[in-house]
Amino acid sequence: MTYYLYHIPGKKIGVTRNLEERVHKQQGYNEDEYQILAESKDITEISNLEIQMQKAFGYKLDRQLYKNLKFNKKQMDINVTEQTTTFPMPLNKLKGRLMDNIGMSWETTDGDVTITSESIKWIIANAKTSMYNDNRCYVYNKAFARLYDNNNVYETITGGLAPTGPRSMDEKKCKEYQSHDPEDYDMPECCNYDDHRCTTPKGSKHDCVNAGSFNEFDLIRMWANQRGIYEHGDTKTQALKLMEEAGEICRAILKEDHDEVVDGIGDCVVVLTNLAELQGVSIEKCINVAYNVISQRSGKMVNGTFKKD
Repeated sequence: MTYYLYHIPGKKIGVTRNLEERVHKQQGYNEDEYQILAESKDITEISNLEIQMQKAFGYKLDRQLYKNLKFNKKQMDINVTEQTTTFPMPLNKLKGRLMDNIGMSWETTDGDVTITSESIKWIIANAKTSMYNDNRCYVYNKAFARLYDNNNVYETITGGLAPTGPRSMDEKKCKEYQSHDPEDYDMPECCNYDDHRCTTPKGSKHDCVNAGSFNEFDLIRMWANQRGIYEHGDTKTQALKLMEEAGEICRAILKEDHDEVVDGIGDCVVVLTNLAELQGVSIEKCINVAYNVISQRSGKMVNGTFKKD
């Protein structure tokens, strides 16, 4: 079975086994209105990646991992749209049916939701009778999903690619993290880097949801890893790719094409990130090594170029 990690820009990142049913029919999006970020036959891998990408893009994090969602065989035949979830019974019978379906979960554009003893109280308090059918009632998905936000089920950290830009961990957590020796933390299998972003103490069950925020370099590495660049690529091809992209920048500069220059610079950063990874180091380390050298240099500008002493 194949699981798909999809992205509806500005709306959500989710996982489904059936794009046609979930994204096209239920949510009403066409193929050109969403992106497939990854696909995998490993439900654990795709579940962890979903949370990582939701965090990186600044979306509300799902209340629980996709792999942990329970699909009850006796579940109600609900109707989920972008705005609402409609239940197939009148208000006076809603509580009983909800109690019969505790554990039932479903996806909405605002996140995954689950029927629990606590969420039943909220549904009963906020459900409204359908204006088209007195034997049906509904709740607004955004408000329902916000119930989990208010309970702080997951801490939302805005990612580097979010519209509002990156936001680090809150000050208290940051100070707590910095007060520990990095060696007090295990790097789990899903954390492939050597800069100790993951803050799960040794001996604790790891959950990538608790890892620190991701930057653009992390996103590039996740993208490359999903496409097999680190498994099947090599430094020679990446070095040639870098020369190709540098040539594109030069051509764009000669044409005074600002957008193409920006695009070319970004492409070079992507290639350099992957080249460093294939070389066995992180791009961050390469940058730090270079800066530590140039920060000690002195010199002067000559014909538009800095000449070191």
